[in-house]
Amino acid sequence: MNTEAQKTEILRGGQFLVKETKCEDIFTPEDFSEEQEMMRDAVKEFNDREIIPHKDRFEKKDFALTEEVMKKAGELGFLGVAVPEEYGGLGMGFVSTMLVCEYISSGTGSFSTAFGAHTGIGTMPITLYGNEAQKQKYVPKLATGEWMGAYCLTEPTAGSDANSGKTTATLTEDGKSYKINGQKMWISNAGFCDIMIVFARIGDDKNITGFIVENDASNGITMGEEEHKLGIRSSSTRQVFFSDTLVSAENMLSERGGGFKIAMNALNVGRIKLAAACLDSQRRVIDYAVQYATERKQFKTPIADFGAIKAKLAEMATSCYAGESASYRAAKNIEDRIEARLAAGNSHSDAELKGVEEYAIECSILKVAVSEDVQNCADEGIQIFGGMGFSEETPMESAWRDARIARIYEGTNEINRMLSVGMLVKKAMKGHVDLLNPAMKVADELMGIPTFDTPDYSVLFAEEKEMITKLKKVFLMVAGSAVQKFGPDLDKHQQLLMAASNILIEIYMAESTILRTEKNVKRFGEAKQAGQIAMAKLYLYNAVDVVIKNGKEGVVSFAEGDEQRMMLMGLKRFTKYTNQPNVVALRNEIAEKVKAENSYCF
Repeated sequence: MNTEAQKTEILRGGQFLVKETKCEDIFTPEDFSEEQEMMRDAVKEFNDREIIPHKDRFEKKDFALTEEVMKKAGELGFLGVAVPEEYGGLGMGFVSTMLVCEYISSGTGSFSTAFGAHTGIGTMPITLYGNEAQKQKYVPKLATGEWMGAYCLTEPTAGSDANSGKTTATLTEDGKSYKINGQKMWISNAGFCDIMIVFARIGDDKNITGFIVENDASNGITMGEEEHKLGIRSSSTRQVFFSDTLVSAENMLSERGGGFKIAMNALNVGRIKLAAACLDSQRRVIDYAVQYATERKQFKTPIADFGAIKAKLAEMATSCYAGESASYRAAKNIEDRIEARLAAGNSHSDAELKGVEEYAIECSILKVAVSEDVQNCADEGIQIFGGMGFSEETPMESAWRDARIARIYEGTNEINRMLSVGMLVKKAMKGHVDLLNPAMKVADELMGIPTFDTPDYSVLFAEEKEMITKLKKVFLMVAGSAVQKFGPDLDKHQQLLMAASNILIEIYMAESTILRTEKNVKRFGEAKQAGQIAMAKLYLYNAVDVVIKNGKEGVVSFAEGDEQRMMLMGLKRFTKYTNQPNVVALRNEIAEKVKAENSYCF
């Protein structure tokens, strides 16, 4: 086993693209400790008792219920899982915070949003950026649910461009306070929050500044009516207006102009937590779908026995399994990085911030991949239910509506796609990830004569792991050539960035799925992992198709003539299977397992 120092070096953010990862070095859901399993079971029990039985009330915009259940979650410690013990929290590790987020979020998107807004962007900025007095004053009340938090960043003219907000903060003549004026919108928990993290611009500052603002209607704070939304209907979402709202200068969060940094780092954590929040929701959709499909008969046959339905169940289960695999791989990498920094003498705040920031690329990848998978899963769930799926009487239509927001908040998926590639290029420029030398090797390989040797694929996943290596070459070929061609202007070529990002996402998700399965085969044996092996192979098969499509799109967007022909030949070479998998057989094997267990059973 590697030492922690070696492991930390190997697993830097983004390096999965250029360094081989051994299956022994990744964390999987099968590695949860007894303590983590107990916490997971406690949260599941809470969800089953306090949230799921009241689903109809959440769908009918019962905002009071959302607040009531949040208070109960606080009493049980669930709102303070990530908060250090000295501020009234449980002080649990990053993986445990992911677990709680995952299992508390699947009852309804309304509660999931309230929980995420409070524990993440409502509490975390004070925990990580607040001074000691601010932490002592606010964090214990937030950790226990005595007070509720909200986060005021978005404005009518400032969405994805968060730093362009017009809200102002003006220092009073006595220098003791700031007057805040402006408008915020889409503010989760606004209807029942006690404090807000508010971002405003002081004078002509380049960057916005964060403030801790107590919610007091007599201090120039007014709220718009509750927004009527497609989904997350009982998540309180309002506009907030500030009119000469006085805030003590002592309530400035971090330093002047530090708000943009706070906002961006909060989003990194929010992105991976959002992926976690989608996982158990997917499982529940799959459970509903397979249970309905085994009971519903057409032509005297359960529809679960039809090949068209089997294909859907298999793809739904596979995307969920991949999401689990990649999410907890990244979560443990973050936890290890945090622990390494703590051991090196960093403060809790610095360790957490730098630990998550190191894996910002993976956080964006997961946000995109899992939010789209849960939407597709819910969509197929409706299709399996047929006409009944369109009815409010069944759970599918609310799952579909709630899932839709996940592709928008924490930065839209388009923004996150471009960010993932942009951050990787910046890491390469800083020398944190060596992309240049591997990209040059791929360029040399394109000029060389391919080998026609017959490889030995007798070992499980030998061909699949070689295929992952080849897919990485596709990314290096496309992204490397694009960087060479466009340099600092690369960010102006958004469609090219989107194509490159799609390749990057599939590489990380497919590799995580294969490594998890390989690790568990070594532990539990091939026979007990047959379904998982089939899912790992199926995910990769689908990933290769995505890479082919996006690789071709990327290449033809900037290369011409001989260069284009050479790169397209390279794309064909790097995406060719020696032994083409039987995708129908793989889907049937997965579906039969799900049918036999009548649930997602992996």
